[in-house]
Amino acid sequence: MSAEAIFDPSDVRERTNQESPSPVASATPDVRSAADPDISVVASLRNVRFSYDRGATWALDGVDLDIRAGESLCLMGPNGSGKSTLSKILAGLIAPDHGVVELLGSTVFDDDGPRPQEYRRARRSIGAVFQNPEDQIVTTVVQDDIAFGPENLGFPRERIGDRMAYALDAVDMARYRDADPTHMSGGQQQRIAIAGALAMEPRMIVLDEPTAMLDTVARHDVVHTLHRMHQAGTTIVHVTHLADETPHADRIIRLDHGRIVADIRRDGSWPAETSTLPEFIQAPRDRTHDHPDAHPDAVVGADGGAAPDSDATRPSCPVIDSQWRAHTTEPAIEVSHVSKHYGYGGATVINDLSFSVSRGETVAIMGRNGSGKTTLARMICALTRPDSGTIRVGGLDVTSRSRRARKALRRETGFIMQRPERQLFARTVAADIAYGPGNQGLSPTEVRERVDEAMTLVHISHLAQRSPFSLSGGQQRLVAIAGILACRPNILVMDEPTASLDARAKTGIHDLVHELRTRGVTMLLITHSPQEAASLCDRTLQMPTPDEAADMDAATGTKMDSAVNEPAETPRTTTTSHDHPDHVAIEGRTAVHPVPSPSFIASLDPRVKLVSFLALMFTAFTVVSPAQLIATAVMVTAMTIAARMHPRAMWRSISGFLALFAAMGLLNVFFVRGGRTLATVFTIPITTDGLMVAVLYTSRLAMVIILGAILLATTMPTSLTDAVGSLLSPLRRRVHTQELALVMSLALRFMPTLTLETHAIIDAQAARGGSIETGSLTQRIRALGAILIPVFAGTLRHADNLSLALDARCYEEGIHRTHWRRMSIAARDIVFATLCAAYIMLLIALMFL
Repeated sequence: MSAEAIFDPSDVRERTNQESPSPVASATPDVRSAADPDISVVASLRNVRFSYDRGATWALDGVDLDIRAGESLCLMGPNGSGKSTLSKILAGLIAPDHGVVELLGSTVFDDDGPRPQEYRRARRSIGAVFQNPEDQIVTTVVQDDIAFGPENLGFPRERIGDRMAYALDAVDMARYRDADPTHMSGGQQQRIAIAGALAMEPRMIVLDEPTAMLDTVARHDVVHTLHRMHQAGTTIVHVTHLADETPHADRIIRLDHGRIVADIRRDGSWPAETSTLPEFIQAPRDRTHDHPDAHPDAVVGADGGAAPDSDATRPSCPVIDSQWRAHTTEPAIEVSHVSKHYGYGGATVINDLSFSVSRGETVAIMGRNGSGKTTLARMICALTRPDSGTIRVGGLDVTSRSRRARKALRRETGFIMQRPERQLFARTVAADIAYGPGNQGLSPTEVRERVDEAMTLVHISHLAQRSPFSLSGGQQRLVAIAGILACRPNILVMDEPTASLDARAKTGIHDLVHELRTRGVTMLLITHSPQEAASLCDRTLQMPTPDEAADMDAATGTKMDSAVNEPAETPRTTTTSHDHPDHVAIEGRTAVHPVPSPSFIASLDPRVKLVSFLALMFTAFTVVSPAQLIATAVMVTAMTIAARMHPRAMWRSISGFLALFAAMGLLNVFFVRGGRTLATVFTIPITTDGLMVAVLYTSRLAMVIILGAILLATTMPTSLTDAVGSLLSPLRRRVHTQELALVMSLALRFMPTLTLETHAIIDAQAARGGSIETGSLTQRIRALGAILIPVFAGTLRHADNLSLALDARCYEEGIHRTHWRRMSIAARDIVFATLCAAYIMLLIALMFL
């Protein structure tokens, strides 16, 4: 088998249904520790084999492995070597094709196949953190997501609070406990996923590259947390590419081609310097030091990153050298007084930011997770608009609505996104890479030449006919990079292009950056590695950190909300030149706002709110008179005010529905003949009754949609789950009420995710000159149709990952779940229900007037 293991979500889904234990089976005992034996070997694998394509190739091929209790083990190896697959087997999330697997003293798989009950028992003491955190987060409030696993394990409510506090502190996310994780950066989501696993108090925790998307400080915090857990006796299985995450390990295992090719055990203690670690652990040598003028800070970092492995005579980029530094004073990117907010009244991600980048210059963008790096990149690439300020790229205004300007901008810029799986949408790798050149009007021969060149540059020519969705995360990233390179942009924005790549692939990307510099390409590189920034870039723009934000808050006396401890403002962004060690301030600051107190509607008991809103929505269909319509309009307006719904936010959430309902309502004008004739259109009379029916029809549907939007905006999915489960509890002996409630909650949670993925695919097509943005109406409709297949594939991928996430968080059918949030009916709930009942009585009375 090749080094790239095939990961096909559809195969996993089918295998999970047929072979691995189902997450919805009979309940296991609520108490874990009483029956747990004293186990010296927590995981044992014998001749384990696993295939995603029914044996055509093997992701794991004859793996024998024992992991002792309390060990800290690092799994390493190139992309596609089988690390993620092995981690899922060790976490009890998938079953192999052949072999014997024992977890926590129980044989969960042998020649007779999987043993579901044993799998369930083992999973209750195993924590798992996935490579992509987005699908592991199952709620829209941080603290509720952390509590989900302990709730499923039946922890007492007080203990859930203690575990939640510990887990959030461990990953430095306590200030965000009331925030929505679906709106956070990938690094912040990863920290929340880690906290969710820590809160379950696992005896063994399996982590698949948990720090790949984290900044340096956060990565250090996570590694330190794992070390403390290890010292406390927790068994750690850590998949990583980074050399500096191995010194605390008792053991390092390297996989290649699905087999264990090295198993190094600690003898005494690991050496402190990574240069003296076993050769396969070390990062490749940084040859920039071979040049006598190389910058002293441009070293191979402890993060495992590497400088380009190329000619020793080539100077490192920080050196002032007219032949190497081809950039001029002509600006390629100009950002002037730019601000950007999330939502209405939400956090200010970027505030009054100004800087410029010269043509041919390579600039690194660095900062903590959530500091606005990706938002800045998207604004520069015209994929989102700033709320204020101007951005010019290649002399073009990125906010221009002109199709000609947009088309010119797409030829000028390229954007490599943070999550490559969202940037891929074609059936094969070659077809995906050809998408951009094809939109530039090139001949088929020229397109093929561009595709071959791009695949050669990133060393993926052997993947040309593979489906991009079947590749590993690192391989997908390389395909996404090739797709942009094939467009030959003059300005390239790269959002963490080396995340999740092994050392060899990182070296290839670094070589690629050097090659693009020699061609005069202007580059913005978002990275968390100071060494990568120093060895590849002319200077660094440093976004403000949360700690700096807290310092600014203390200095200015601005208020902070004690519940979330979130600072109100951060200091100015700084820029660092790698030719000069001094930090120079540039205009710009990032600000965040505390979470406001909940509105009257948001603070209601979810059961009372759900029943009342459903009653109000149904009564809207009984409106048949102008008086009733006025009363309903007053009620909806009062609800909107009590919910503190911003009018623009409300309009954005319902505008599409309103347009559809208005079109449907107007049809009544042409079919209702009663009343006085007002006009005649093509021999069709327009009557007063027809207009009244159209207004009533549209208004009723609009009010139902507005009430639904208020309900969803003010009620968390987990609260809706608990409310539905409580209201249906009298039927629980005959109906799976808990499961129905959970399905509804997950649907509410992942509908925005699918919408986001759809927009991401549209953005990916637009970034490569697709007609979705600049084409004619017919071309746009055709382009919209082209996204259906990747969106469908994304839906299946989310469903697969969600199934694994529920397994990892120990959700099972029929279990007794502890509810972290207590539901209780207060005086305000009685007042609200009374007002709703009075309104319904008013509508009934108006029917008889």
